[in-house]
Amino acid sequence: AAGAGQAIVWRNVVLMALLHLGAVYALSLVPRAQLLTLLWAYFCFLMTALGVTAGAHRLWSHRSYKAKLPLRIFLAAANSMAFQNDIYEWSRDHRVHHKYSETDADPHNARRGFFFSHIGWLFMRKHRDVIEKGRKLDFTDLLDDPVVRFQRKYYKSSVVLMCFVIPTFVPWYLWGESLWNAYFLASILRYTISLNVTWLVNSAAHMYGNRPYDKYISPRQNTLVSLGAIGEGFHNYHHTFPFDYSASELGLKFNPTTWFIDFMFWLGLVTDRKQAPKEMIQARKERTGDGSA
Repeated sequence: AAGAGQAIVWRNVVLMALLHLGAVYALSLVPRAQLLTLLWAYFCFLMTALGVTAGAHRLWSHRSYKAKLPLRIFLAAANSMAFQNDIYEWSRDHRVHHKYSETDADPHNARRGFFFSHIGWLFMRKHRDVIEKGRKLDFTDLLDDPVVRFQRKYYKSSVVLMCFVIPTFVPWYLWGESLWNAYFLASILRYTISLNVTWLVNSAAHMYGNRPYDKYISPRQNTLVSLGAIGEGFHNYHHTFPFDYSASELGLKFNPTTWFIDFMFWLGLVTDRKQAPKEMIQARKERTGDGSA
């Protein structure tokens, strides 16, 4: 049976419960905080999101574009602000998720329900299939990147600095916000929201929405998730064409991660953006789509 033999990791349960309680308390501080602090918290949220979407996801997990060293360093720092495991671990889990999607080897198998795929998977030891099948995939390219190795080596220190110290210190030092408000808003609340937004891609975007590209898989197009996850909710497209740097069809879609990568391309920091050809997309829609787009 699914979940059989998977021990609950009580430390994670307690820490996540405390984090979410802290975030609920932080909401009560919003009216008392300075506007600059709220704007700073939102800026940190965007940085956090890019560290996951443009960094761990589209660059390192999927190799959907190439990034020059300065951009890789920026994305690794932003990824430490996200505190969702280091780039190597995040990318490893994500590659396994794609290869064995919605089986017991998928770390956040959506067939086990909304709660499991959203947060429950972090409360349990990995299913043995995740570990066994994960060993069959090649991750050497990740450790060939000195930026990934450096972040992995100093991960805990980088998280303390990027996820907690800097977000808290800046409002206190630059505009005299209380350390209490700065910590709970720019660190705790921002971190909790960014976690849940990432998790919604694993839960909601595997359950709610249409499937214009492949009706035989469960990932769906979910605009609401894309609004929060800065462009990661076009999930039916992404699972159909995982190599595409945009993770959606190009066009008038809300996809700030793509805009960021395109801007970095304009600056000369990005090369080799991979895209699915229009003809391939259209042919796939006609062959396996649900007819919704």
